[in-house]
Amino acid sequence: MKRRNLLQSFSQSRRAFLRDTVSISAGIAAASMMPRGAFAAREKEMNIYCWEGYNSDKVLDPFRKEFDCNVKAQGLISDPEAVNQLRAGDTKVWDIINLNNAWGRRQLYPENLIKPLDKAKFEPLWEMMIPEFKWPYKWSTSDDGNQLLGMIQRYGPSGMLINTDKVSAATLEDEGYDLMLSDDYKGKYAVLMYDDWVIMHVVIAAGFSPFREMTDEEIAKYEVVMRKLINNAAFLSDDMNAIALGMINGSIEGSFPGSVYSVSAARYDGNPNLRCIVPNKGPEELGGKAGVCWMELTSLVNNPQLSPRAEDFLQYCFRPETAKNVSFAEGTYNPVGQMGDPKVMALYNTEELDAFQYDTLAADMAKCADFDIIPSYTKLHEIFSAAVREKA
Repeated sequence: MKRRNLLQSFSQSRRAFLRDTVSISAGIAAASMMPRGAFAAREKEMNIYCWEGYNSDKVLDPFRKEFDCNVKAQGLISDPEAVNQLRAGDTKVWDIINLNNAWGRRQLYPENLIKPLDKAKFEPLWEMMIPEFKWPYKWSTSDDGNQLLGMIQRYGPSGMLINTDKVSAATLEDEGYDLMLSDDYKGKYAVLMYDDWVIMHVVIAAGFSPFREMTDEEIAKYEVVMRKLINNAAFLSDDMNAIALGMINGSIEGSFPGSVYSVSAARYDGNPNLRCIVPNKGPEELGGKAGVCWMELTSLVNNPQLSPRAEDFLQYCFRPETAKNVSFAEGTYNPVGQMGDPKVMALYNTEELDAFQYDTLAADMAKCADFDIIPSYTKLHEIFSAAVREKA
């Protein structure tokens, strides 16, 4: 079957999607205020708050049918905002939360916002995982290792995106963030507006680790780099597909930052010249690593009326067919930890593996530090927001 035209498949931006799901969130929130007795039988409903992919009907429809369950899902584009929503009372709204790896161990579990999983049920499923994520994987457990905090599935490296017809991968690997931040590159790139990711990569570009408290002097240097990044960008967008289209039509050559998932759909649609590139050299305090690798943790929210279907859903995601569907949900394609199972790997063809750069995946991950919490986030975000306002 001929693939859909790229323009059609990229027609809906993240922002438009979020507008469409406001009514979903409002409906779920209203339902959460109903009398406790109205939820005596929540086995037929479940609510998910997630990054794109888990809200795909390709993933959810088989589950809805098998478990006779009404599943509502809303997408997110900011881990810190999602955490703050749970803190503000949305634990009564959601049953499942899907965030990048560090939040579970660092904040969600210590603040009693998620519930540990039953290790007896889930530990055997870890046999499916790639070697890097074998049991007991650090980011899936509590600090003491006694509690299993969620399921690891999608993962990938984050650096920058480039059209290799314009700039070679080797050039960007060697020159790193300096290339995109040079005066010669003004107007040739977009900024992917996932706030914490922009901040992390700018701190690394400034020569520091974002995963510790920063000094005033370091923050001042970060501000210089951030303002230059924002001011010199052709445009700012939280729509990764709009950025991919810009790289295809030639209006831009690259993106800061960018992960494999940002261009995987475009690559699968016949644009292998678009690639995620992780620079070869980074700050010494990060072990010379210049990228950030992310692994999503999907957890049970500490909802006082948690749907019994939530645990079923996490187990369902370990099925080979489901793992592949999550990996190849509409609009974004990613490797999954379950690719350590030959039954999962057998579901991919060469073209699908190339979509998420499987040829360089291990090497790119090796150049990345693990995603973690940003202790100076509030100060750094204020500077980021000010730079964005000034550009607007």
